[in-house]
Amino acid sequence: MAVEIGELSDSSKLLFDLQKANSIAQSFSGCLEPEIISRKTAKGLVELFHSAFARIWLVEPDGANLKLVASSGLYDRIDGSFARVPMGAYKVGKIAHNRVSFLSNNLAEETWVKDRAWAIANQIRGFAGFPLIAGDRVIGVLATFSHGALTPEFLEVLQVLCTTVANALDAAIQYQQKFNQLDNSGSNVWGKSPLSDQIAAILKPVRLTLIGTEEPIELSQSQVFLQVSDVLSRVECRQCRLTYQKEGIVLEATAVIPSLDLQEQESWLRSQLGLVSLMVSYLGGQLESQIGLEQKVLQLLVSLPYTANKTASSLQDQSGLPVLPNPLSEREREILGFLVQGLRDRDIANHLIISESTVKFHLNNVLTKLKARTRYQALYEATIQGWIV
Repeated sequence: MAVEIGELSDSSKLLFDLQKANSIAQSFSGCLEPEIISRKTAKGLVELFHSAFARIWLVEPDGANLKLVASSGLYDRIDGSFARVPMGAYKVGKIAHNRVSFLSNNLAEETWVKDRAWAIANQIRGFAGFPLIAGDRVIGVLATFSHGALTPEFLEVLQVLCTTVANALDAAIQYQQKFNQLDNSGSNVWGKSPLSDQIAAILKPVRLTLIGTEEPIELSQSQVFLQVSDVLSRVECRQCRLTYQKEGIVLEATAVIPSLDLQEQESWLRSQLGLVSLMVSYLGGQLESQIGLEQKVLQLLVSLPYTANKTASSLQDQSGLPVLPNPLSEREREILGFLVQGLRDRDIANHLIISESTVKFHLNNVLTKLKARTRYQALYEATIQGWIV
């Protein structure tokens, strides 16, 4: 049964759990390796939420099986009997196939449990399994086992964490696929020469301007700039400038693109820069694009800090478009603040001298703006962004 934030008896516990979930997301901040993201997530669930053990399976490229990539807690090996699970088989495979999360607080009595004696001997009572969904695709399954009963509040927090983890894994998987494609094509020279030489080799006839002294940077950062250069090589790039500043690296470029109407323009930008935007966001950087002069000239700016400094909330946005720093109105933030204190809708209405229906109207607006499914998710996003008054 769903429980609203206003009905919780201990709102401080909710905030504490949200902060712990945010800590897990921060632990893989800037990471573009699926196995590391998975391991840090499983480890975080054990250490911060006291799960008996936690596991993550990822869908293999052929879509026929799920591969166990992380296990923490009671079991840390990933080569056991559930190392590879066919899609649709066992509970894990069914969760992925049917895209339905599952909860049990009486695991030993479940008919699908392969070894009930094991559950009893290890005092495993609770089980929660969630499909990891990015867009319209299932990319894996997260499962956590507990000695005690799992509460509805924890499940809501876990659902929010799963959304973050799924987006992180999706970006990392796409990134690896792109890297492998370039490597197999023989065009990958990353790490073998200075970044400016690699960009110049991709753009070829375009004159590249280098400002500042080149410094060693992370491979993932180099790959962002090379991916941008690959996009620019497919249009008529007029000029490109790479600047090594005090705090980070900036790539600025101007290119002539096909003449498109507004809707086609947005679609084109997303198709060309969608993955780049997500990678930039993961690394704590910024991507800005503008099309002008009768929608033919693209101005592009990509900046990355030398050290990733993004927040976990950046994992939520995959639009490829600028993110508003604060989309909530003052009234909406005020209402969220009362929710944190544990007030019900009618109590909030009395405090603000408005109707209860008006409170619900504002909360629905918050869910829409933050693309949140529940109030828990909205509160999570507002908390880590610092928007709650």
